[in-house]
Amino acid sequence: MVDNKQYDASNIKVLEWLEPVRQRPGMYIGSTDVVWLHHMIQEIVDNAVDEALAWFCTHITTILHADNSVTVYDNGRWIPVDKHPKTGKSALETVFTMLHAGWKFDKSVYKISGGLHGVGASVVNALSERLEVEVHKDGKIHKIRFERWIPVWEMEIIWETDKTWTIVKFLPDKKIFDTIEFSGSTEVARMKQSAYLTPGVTFTIINEKESVRQRFYFEWGIKTWLNNLVWEQTRFSSAHYINQEWIDCLAEIAFQFVNTSNDHTLSFVNNIPTKDGGSHVLWFRSALLQAINEVWKEKDKIDKKIGEFQYSDVTDGLYAIVNVKIPEPQFEGQTKWRLGNAYVRVEVEKIMYEYLINTFRTNEEEFDKIFDKINLAARARLAAKFAKETVLRKNILVWGVLPGKLADCAKKWKEWTELYIVEWDSAWGSAKQGRDSYFQAILPLRGKILNTEQASIQKTMANAEVKNLITAIWAWIKESFDEENLRYEKVIIMTDADVDWAHIRTLLLTFFFRFMRPLIENGHLYAACPPIYKFKQWKEEKYIYKEEETPEDHWFESDKTEIQRYKGLWEMNSEQLWSTTMDPNNRRLNQITVEDAEEADRLFRILMWEDVMARKHFILTHAKTVKEIDI
Repeated sequence: MVDNKQYDASNIKVLEWLEPVRQRPGMYIGSTDVVWLHHMIQEIVDNAVDEALAWFCTHITTILHADNSVTVYDNGRWIPVDKHPKTGKSALETVFTMLHAGWKFDKSVYKISGGLHGVGASVVNALSERLEVEVHKDGKIHKIRFERWIPVWEMEIIWETDKTWTIVKFLPDKKIFDTIEFSGSTEVARMKQSAYLTPGVTFTIINEKESVRQRFYFEWGIKTWLNNLVWEQTRFSSAHYINQEWIDCLAEIAFQFVNTSNDHTLSFVNNIPTKDGGSHVLWFRSALLQAINEVWKEKDKIDKKIGEFQYSDVTDGLYAIVNVKIPEPQFEGQTKWRLGNAYVRVEVEKIMYEYLINTFRTNEEEFDKIFDKINLAARARLAAKFAKETVLRKNILVWGVLPGKLADCAKKWKEWTELYIVEWDSAWGSAKQGRDSYFQAILPLRGKILNTEQASIQKTMANAEVKNLITAIWAWIKESFDEENLRYEKVIIMTDADVDWAHIRTLLLTFFFRFMRPLIENGHLYAACPPIYKFKQWKEEKYIYKEEETPEDHWFESDKTEIQRYKGLWEMNSEQLWSTTMDPNNRRLNQITVEDAEEADRLFRILMWEDVMARKHFILTHAKTVKEIDI
């Protein structure tokens, strides 16, 4: 670590030039869809979080402006502004215009950093229509502006200040991204997550479009987060918290066993989400499995029918948050979704194993409760395996045949193909006639499907509508889900906007969330957005998709304007349904995501479990304010 006097332009290491980013943005941020649009914000926020991890930053603020630009403030050490010895430009300009130019390559600046390639700031600049940076330091405001990464002017000092801030404002380039409209709920979830992972730091999110301002501060960090995740579920163990350093790794882990059959593990490296896990998660689970099996043997409780416990047994009902901090994280790609550092597994396993083996040996009553839970899970696993094999044997011919009412598409390869899930009586006829049969398939459902949140696997697999969904999609379920076998690139839920179909959508999302979660996580699940109004004046027609959208003034100047409120898809003929809801050139689709996994999980529990009072409280609290729920 260096002090402020040593932190200057000489700490900025330059490796290569910037130009290729705009040519191939997918190489640097993964894609140009809305998920990676939000990654632009995260790249800038990550830099501020690195300052917080180094104990130099206490406030981070993100503003979503009405014009889709974004401003990120932090009160860290600022970016150096003196001339860089190699480029001859200011260090500020160097950081934002050259790949691999950053303080994260100088080990004396950050011991721990979320950044991997040091390309965050420059890539955001390269993919922005405009970007401005202000550095408040030494009583002066230093400012520079870029347009499509080209500096409009060199860094200048504009006026005096008594603040210490770094302010980055950027507008994503609509020539690069599919959309430049940010989701306020997505950013709120990320700011809240960052606040949990960085105790003692205040995160503020301001959404100017919706006039919403939220602030998050958690003094006890992931201990508070774990408690909020578990919520009111029955707890089989106390909440455990480990914060221990070992050679080149600081492991912070919180976990607890609860009365559910789901594994809910969130993982991070230097506060960066690793949704695909990695070595730190693998060896946390390995230590847990090893310790439980060892104590189980010591207590002489081995069941010959079960043998040793498996991963799925010990993670059944496990709620865990795993955050490791290491000097030089090696991720799989700039998106940082999976940790690759091999040495971390040894250190995390050692830290966890020593803690767990001592805890289980000295707290016999608690271990017995955990053991009973795991033993029950193991028996359920064997019973489910037997039931699944029985169902498959009895239905081998049925499972091998596509549903009779599936109107399949002609295209043989899944690229660009779509499966629409519709209600039998409402949209089946119009959708089948209006679709492009080359790449669009239609699957009708007869009313409400099974509530799979509480149903056994035997009951789930026997349900006719669930079976139709599984066979039409063809990728199977749970641990056997295989994305390579997907028959369609997009699965689109197309429903009416009434209360009954809101319930059906929830049931469908519950099924996909519990049985085909990779379908959501990998961006294959969508919701269609049919219009709610049609304005007609003479031969001109205009469709309105949201209540807050307002047609142009001329639609209200005549008494001759006809306004139709669509109560359901059945009110549109095949041509209208195609042009408004199914035509890729005109339609609107909402991609279903699990950006805030713990909030989605809480919502499913409230809406689908048997806790009537919790569900009633939720409805009474949100009925007057909720417009739409993104999952």
